[in-house]
Amino acid sequence: MATFARSAPVPESSALVGGTQFQELVQRSRSLIEKILLAIPDTHKSCIHTETLQLNSPENSKLATMALTIGIRSAPVLRAVSKNFTLETGLKHMSEGLQLHRALLSSVSPRLENKDKVTDLLADIKDLGIQVNKMLKMAQEEAVVQPSPTPMALHLPGDYEVQVAAHLTLVQLQSFGQDTARCLRSLDQSIDDETES
Repeated sequence: MATFARSAPVPESSALVGGTQFQELVQRSRSLIEKILLAIPDTHKSCIHTETLQLNSPENSKLATMALTIGIRSAPVLRAVSKNFTLETGLKHMSEGLQLHRALLSSVSPRLENKDKVTDLLADIKDLGIQVNKMLKMAQEEAVVQPSPTPMALHLPGDYEVQVAAHLTLVQLQSFGQDTARCLRSLDQSIDDETES
């Protein structure tokens, strides 16, 4: 019996995933998520001036209570496409997660000193969201209009809260981005071609 290193798409979605247009969107999305993941450390460095707030610190989990107080919602869960986690569900979660992070960054960026990197990051997240929504439209039976993100009302009484909110958003975006990259990689059929050739 053959075993696969990653789960294969469910039969009805595999024809769609194999289509040229879908694969172009997957590859465009993959390069955008890589760009976003590369930009996060620089964005963090330029915006976060509180020394205790480090991007890849084990201390970040201790800020969970503060995240609740500020009003930062968790990102949707992303998993590889399987019988229990359809292509449509995966793309929906990806789209919702990107909208969430755009809304969080849009809410906190007016209070940050150095906005340029955040503005660039927001533009890339928006572009990726557009690509994901195009894939989602192809995966869905009926067309669904994706709402544009509305800035969130975060509880930011002082500069420290602003710093923590920006920090936690970038930490969460990094983790969500890594999951997104893995999901997109599992949909990219050019990888199979590379490994076979």
